[in-house]
Amino acid sequence: MDMLWSGWGDPAKAAPLPDAVTGLLRDLLGVTPRESGPATLDAVETPAAALTEEARTALRTAVAAPDGLREDAESRIRHTRGKSTPDLLRIRAGEVDDIPAAVVLPAGHDEVLAVLRVCAEHGLAAVPFGGGTSVVGGLAPTTKRPFVALDLRRLDRLVSVDEVSRTATLQPGLRGPQCEALLNARGWTLGHFPQSFEWATVGGFAAARSSGQASAGYGRFDEMVLALTVATPEGTLELGRAPRSAAGPDLRQLILGSEGALGVITAVTVRVRPLPEKRIYEGWRFASFEAGTAALRRLSQDGPKPTVLRLSDESETFVGLAQPDAIGGELPQNPGCMAIVGFEGTEADTSARRAAAREVLLACDGEYLGEEPGDKWEHGRYNAPYLRDALLDAGAFAETLETAAFWSAIPGLYTAVRDALTGTLTDAGTPPLVMCHISHTYENGASLYFTVVSAQGEDPVAHWAPAKRAANDAILAAGGTISHHHGVGTDHRDGYVQEIGPLGIRMLQAVKAEVDPSGVLSPGILVPVR
Repeated sequence: MDMLWSGWGDPAKAAPLPDAVTGLLRDLLGVTPRESGPATLDAVETPAAALTEEARTALRTAVAAPDGLREDAESRIRHTRGKSTPDLLRIRAGEVDDIPAAVVLPAGHDEVLAVLRVCAEHGLAAVPFGGGTSVVGGLAPTTKRPFVALDLRRLDRLVSVDEVSRTATLQPGLRGPQCEALLNARGWTLGHFPQSFEWATVGGFAAARSSGQASAGYGRFDEMVLALTVATPEGTLELGRAPRSAAGPDLRQLILGSEGALGVITAVTVRVRPLPEKRIYEGWRFASFEAGTAALRRLSQDGPKPTVLRLSDESETFVGLAQPDAIGGELPQNPGCMAIVGFEGTEADTSARRAAAREVLLACDGEYLGEEPGDKWEHGRYNAPYLRDALLDAGAFAETLETAAFWSAIPGLYTAVRDALTGTLTDAGTPPLVMCHISHTYENGASLYFTVVSAQGEDPVAHWAPAKRAANDAILAAGGTISHHHGVGTDHRDGYVQEIGPLGIRMLQAVKAEVDPSGVLSPGILVPVR
C-alpha cells in the first residue's frame, strides 16, 4: 500500500478536526479555510519523462522485473519530495516541477549497483527512496540533471538472525511494522519506534540517524547498527565485522546519517533484544517546564533510566498534544507540564525500575497521574502527522522542527527558538502557537521538538521560510545542533555547513568525490555541490 500522495499515511485513518479545535484556531490564530489545489492525483499536470531512449533501455536492463522501471505520472508524483509541510502545500497546489524522471525498483544489491552505473554513464542523478517520510528536503536534489527515484521497497527481507550474538541482518526496504513483526515472531524486538514508524524503512532509519520514542531504553538507531552493506557508483562497501574495533576510523559512522549522498544502504546488521514481557506507560505532572526538565535530567544522569521519557511544555500540555487522541476534549484548568514515563522489559526489572523512578519523580515534586495518560499516549503516538493534515485542511499552517543540546544549554535554546518563531511569524501578521517537548534524553543533554501552528498567510510556503531561517539561526547561536533526528536534507544544509565548518564540508566533499565521482547520488542533499 502506498502512502497518501497529498498527505500522510493511510487515508482511512485521517479524521477532520473536532469543532472545538477549529473554533480555537479561528478565535486564537485567525485561521480560516483556504481554496485547495488539485483534488485528485489525476488532476496534477506533470512534465514529460526526461529519459533518453538509451538511458531507458539501460535502466530496463539493469533491473530484472518487467515493472522495474516506471515512468507513469502517478509513480513519479508519489516519489516527488517528502512530507514536510512545504512539501505537502506545494503538491496540494499541483507544483511538481522537481518530479523525478522515472522510478526504478531494484530487487537486490547487484541491481542497485547496476542502476548506479547506468546513471553515471548517462548523466542521471539517483535519489534513494525508502518510505518517503523525509521532512527536510531529503528527497529533493539540487540538480538540473534528470534524476531517478531509487525505490528500495523490493529489498524487504529479514536476511538472518544470530541468536547467539543477538543480531539481525535486515534489508533496507523493510518498513517499521514489517520489521517488528518478523523479529517478534522469533521472540526479538528492535525497539525502534519513531513517529514515522508505520511508513519509514530500515534503510531510512540508518541513512537519517533516526531516533525512536523508546530511545531512552533502546538507544538511537545508529547505536543499534553493527554492520552495513553499501552500494556506490564505484563499487561495494562492506563495513563492520565486530561490535567495536580499533582498526582506524569507523566508516560505519560515515555512512550512518549520510542520507544517500555517499552510497545506497542495501543491508543493515543490527542489535536486537528479547521481546519485553511487560510494557507500561504512565503520566506525571510538573508545575513548570523547568521543573520537569530537572526531573528528566536527574533520571537520565543518575537513573533508574526509563525506556520512554518525554516532557511537554505548558502550551503543548494545554492543547493536549501530549496525548494526540485527546485533542478536542475538555481543556484542563491548570495543566502544568505533562511527562510520559514508560518501562519495558521483564516483569521483575520493569517493576523495580518503575518503583525507583517513582521515588525520584516524587522527590522532584512530580504528581503521579496514573496509567491512563500513558495509555492514551501509546495508542495515539503515531497520530500527530494525521493531525497535521487535518490542520492544513482547515486552513492552518502546522510544522515541526527539532534540535538538541547539552543540558546546560537547554533553557536558553528553548527560549531562543520560541522567541525566533513567535517574533518572525507575528511580524508577518500570523501570530503562532509554539509548543515544545523534550523527546529524547541522554546523560549529557536532550532534544527539543517544536510544533508551530499559525494562519497560513497569503503564500504559505513563503510565509514559513523566514521563520524557519530565524529558528535555524537561533538554534546555532544558542549552541544547539541543526538536527537531532530529522536529518539535514536540503532544508538544513546551510545550517549544517555552519555547524561543522568549511573544513568539515571539504572533508565530506572529498569522500563523495571518491565514492561518487560523477555526482550521481542525491546531489545537493547533505553535502553542498562543489
